[in-house]
Amino acid sequence: MTTDTKPLSGRIALVAGATRGAGRAIAVQLGAAGATVYVTGRTTRDRISEVGRRTETIEETAELVTAAGGTGHAVPTDHLDPDAVRALVERIDREQGRLDVLVNDVWGGEHLLDFGKKTWEYDLAGGLRMLELGVKTHAITSHAALPLLIRHPGGLVVEVTDGTAAYNGTRHRENLFYDLAKNAPIRMAFGLGEELREYGGTAVCVSPGWLRSEQMLAHFGVTEDDWRDATAKIPDFGVSESPVYVGRAVAALAADPDRARWNGRSTDSGRLAREYGFTDADGSRPDSWGFLVAKETDPDTRVEDYR
Repeated sequence: MTTDTKPLSGRIALVAGATRGAGRAIAVQLGAAGATVYVTGRTTRDRISEVGRRTETIEETAELVTAAGGTGHAVPTDHLDPDAVRALVERIDREQGRLDVLVNDVWGGEHLLDFGKKTWEYDLAGGLRMLELGVKTHAITSHAALPLLIRHPGGLVVEVTDGTAAYNGTRHRENLFYDLAKNAPIRMAFGLGEELREYGGTAVCVSPGWLRSEQMLAHFGVTEDDWRDATAKIPDFGVSESPVYVGRAVAALAADPDRARWNGRSTDSGRLAREYGFTDADGSRPDSWGFLVAKETDPDTRVEDYR
């Protein structure tokens, strides 16, 4: 039975790409709302993915989901392997008989990024790998999981990306392969929204703002406890947000009985925070995309006005 404190009790979710960052936080916040959450990724306590980080695993994510009040299940999965994804969905069907929330957050392409080169100068293999990781994985997962999701009306698909339709649609994201990889989920949510409508389903694309993921914190040499130290060198980092913020955004969408109003749309954690009234872990409401847009015309835009 659902309650105000556990609005997702009895709901089954799959967060594809939940090893760390946004995916992990989304899984944990769905768990905090009472959901049973299957979390996937390629880094386990016994194996490391091409991302090269050993410090986060899907087993740990599942444990965090359970500690938050849900039920976490870790399933090692390479989402570029259709057979593996089908086996994952068959397991969810066998164990739960339904799927209510699908979060496509698979990425893991940061190590391939290089913003200083033109398309023809870029390593082609690396660029195409980004498209595999950020686009092909999402398509494979949706193809396998949606027949289970549409079995019951009210299913929700969340495509996670970097940037909203409004922002990305008029700005080059500096690297063509990255641009393609991060615009594709916006169109996926739009297209899936059209297809799911007749089944009572909803698809939404959600972007965090400047995310203080584990990798981002490591890049700046700070932790979540002292992240503001990085603003001494990069003041704009002050508008960044913790992964908890986008996690709460997705949990709020999943718990909204009127979520169909978002069908096919692109939004971000800051917009959803204003809509649903939640905050980041520190009680603030960062608006990273609003800040970036404002600063384009006013270099003196203050971070403080967007937290």
